[in-house]
Amino acid sequence: MPKLENLRIAIIHEWFVNYAGSERVVEQILNIFRHADLFAVVDFLDDSQRGFIQHKKVTTTFIQKLPFAKNKFRQYLPLMPLAIEQLDLSAYDLIISSSHAVAKGVLTSPHQLHISYMHSPIRYAWDLQHQYLQESNLERGIKSWIARWILHQMRIWDTRTANGVDLFIANSEFIARRIQKVYRRSARVIYPPVDLQNYSIQEQKQDFYLTASRLVPYKRIDLIVEAFSQMGDRQLIVIGDGEQMAKIRSKAGRNIKFLGHLEPSELRKFMQTAKAFVFAAEEDFGITPVEAQACGTPVIAYGRGGVCESVRGLEVDRPTGVFFPKQTAESICTAIQEFEKSGDRITPTACRENAMRFSTARFQAELLSFVQQAWQNHRSHSQT
Repeated sequence: MPKLENLRIAIIHEWFVNYAGSERVVEQILNIFRHADLFAVVDFLDDSQRGFIQHKKVTTTFIQKLPFAKNKFRQYLPLMPLAIEQLDLSAYDLIISSSHAVAKGVLTSPHQLHISYMHSPIRYAWDLQHQYLQESNLERGIKSWIARWILHQMRIWDTRTANGVDLFIANSEFIARRIQKVYRRSARVIYPPVDLQNYSIQEQKQDFYLTASRLVPYKRIDLIVEAFSQMGDRQLIVIGDGEQMAKIRSKAGRNIKFLGHLEPSELRKFMQTAKAFVFAAEEDFGITPVEAQACGTPVIAYGRGGVCESVRGLEVDRPTGVFFPKQTAESICTAIQEFEKSGDRITPTACRENAMRFSTARFQAELLSFVQQAWQNHRSHSQT
């Protein structure tokens, strides 16, 4: 039986335009399978950004050359199912897709093994459709109905192409449940890698709360700012930039400071010294809460999504954070008060130890073991 290092391996990612959570997963998959070839819908990384993909050439689709694709590629979403199906992977033995939209839809044959690491089924086409339409001002009118029809077609395509995946890996139990709900398929949970070596524990905290994120609607930074504006005696630092900056600033009281985008090394300093990290999004997993805990910093988070698996609430031993039940400013205020009342139960050491469950080394070992067993089973079935 051929060893994995002797296989022709293809890795397919949605798009390469920045270095965020899903790209960190691709980076570590490449660190395991260094000889793999890369594919994507588009690749607009600058030369200075290509280190995490080992400066490999990425084979892209026809969308790469369409007008305004560099800045507007997401607007070509209706064409992406067609585009991803045009990638020719017939020469490969093992295909690993890193998918949150269309990457899993590549065409494969029975002798090939296709493993899909799912960050999520297409969020805005399934359970988050109504939120997406609202945030995009597409709730009424002819554009709304066109968008709804496109999303309907995406759901049909997404369901059909799930049949082309041999094995699913989910980045959290939350996403495994979404995969079961949408595709009626089981998934092995392998939590994404968090580069904890760059985050060191800090015992001494300062008197401020921290949130850090892209300022986009679903991150709900507006709610955090609104909550702290109601609690003028507590300091909040907001790190990040995005389309909602002006709107969020307009809600801010004098106790809230906006620092914009910071380099990772600067962000880490604030994570290390914050009293607590506040997180209001419903995320598939959520890497920043883990990074905060790696600094010994507690997390105050909305109690839905993957963060429920990475943060230990006050109801368990050795807690690392506090959950709030609703995405409202009032719920956040109540959680802050609860944290200040019971937060002495949370120690920097407990936070750090909990974060270590999500290390890069753990991810590499679990993924490699899974792929080795999957390939062995695949070859055994192919020969019977």
